[in-house]
Amino acid sequence: MEDFRAHAEDVVEWIATYLEEVGQLPVLAQIEPGDVRASLPLEPPEEGEGFETLLRDFRDLIVPGITHWNHPSFFAYFANTGSGPGILGEMLASALNVNAMVWRSCPAATELEEHTLDWLRQALGLPEGFHGTINDTASSSSLYALAAAREQGLPQARMEGLAGGPSGVIYTSVEAHSSIEKAVITLGFGTHGVHKVEVDELFRLDPGALRSAIESDLATGRKPLAVVATLGTTSSGSVDPVAEIAEVAEAFGLWLHVDAAYGGPAAILPELREHFLGWERADSIVVNPHKWLFTPMDCSILYCRRPEMLRQAFSLIPEYLHTDDGEGATNLMDYGISLGRRFRALKLWFVIRYFGVLGMAERIREHIRLGRLVGGWVEEHTDWELMAPVIFSTPVFRYAPSARSPEEQDELNQNILDRANASGEAFFSSTRLNGRLTLRLSVGNLRTTEDHVRRGWELLTRSAEAASRV
Repeated sequence: MEDFRAHAEDVVEWIATYLEEVGQLPVLAQIEPGDVRASLPLEPPEEGEGFETLLRDFRDLIVPGITHWNHPSFFAYFANTGSGPGILGEMLASALNVNAMVWRSCPAATELEEHTLDWLRQALGLPEGFHGTINDTASSSSLYALAAAREQGLPQARMEGLAGGPSGVIYTSVEAHSSIEKAVITLGFGTHGVHKVEVDELFRLDPGALRSAIESDLATGRKPLAVVATLGTTSSGSVDPVAEIAEVAEAFGLWLHVDAAYGGPAAILPELREHFLGWERADSIVVNPHKWLFTPMDCSILYCRRPEMLRQAFSLIPEYLHTDDGEGATNLMDYGISLGRRFRALKLWFVIRYFGVLGMAERIREHIRLGRLVGGWVEEHTDWELMAPVIFSTPVFRYAPSARSPEEQDELNQNILDRANASGEAFFSSTRLNGRLTLRLSVGNLRTTEDHVRRGWELLTRSAEAASRV
């Protein structure tokens, strides 16, 4: 163990220095495809190597190929943060190396998960009755939620499959995350099983169009199963009118799933609760602490108001996992596909206790201020346009000089994006809104300050000037 202690000290020292200095590194990996693999031996080592060699190669060969999500100028996707307490919780979870599949396999992991997620439920303002479980990502959480919706609407599918059965339909907006379509494909309904509903001028799902879509599918013999609303869409950060959508879902007896993977943590702020009206009526909600609650990847929470449907969809207990621990024992394996379950709750527990609800709210509030600050800069500039209201912390905008056609503007914005990202100073991403190339600047890292977003905006404007001269 002496070697372990010495090497652990080296690793912790590297981590501490990295977190202090990550802002000095290029955000985007400055390599070409295949460079990392070309630097590695073609065959595995015949004999073991010293840890000093492993750490050296990690520094020299792997770190140059890292895109630094911990960088304060990482604005490309929904930002995340490997916070200190979260990293330490992850280290301890790895050391314990438990599998929380059934209560008996690790009682503390099971009960801490239940308790920590109830803490967070309270912080988010959700009522009692929502049962939480931790999954890897929102893609899994939404898949499980829609599997429960299938169990509700087509219970025979568990035994008989879907061959020859009714054509199930899941409704969501054209702005919904691609994981919803992947989930529907995985559940056996195919791409035709996703009915993408039009949005309004603010990119929000239109409840009237939703109702019409459901009525149209019913008239043709299709089987509506669920509606997915989004609180913080990926492309625009828009917020669907969940209360109105819930009215439609309840009228037709459909499962309502709310994708709040990004926007959900903002419900901690009392002043933003108006954007979450109606989500308490959902059957299921996904919130990702690894996006905006400073918890290292991966940690996605599925809250379910009808956990018995999740159990009906997934519970399958082989003889070797039968236990007799009484009604008070929860077996987390019954709420999804995974039998192996990491001790993810430990790092979230550390984060919530370290920052407290007020501390988390303070940091999210600052990120929202910074996002809206950028939105204000865009609106002040005659050659730039804001493409959607800045509700949370992700302004979306484009360079749109009036002397250029929309097609030329698209080319300019792509050039701006490429120039800015190639600089290594910051990392941005793009999407399309109303058919036009749109730039995204998402704020969500603990280490991001007003100076970082100001320098990011200046980098974009300099890139626009350079692109316009070409």
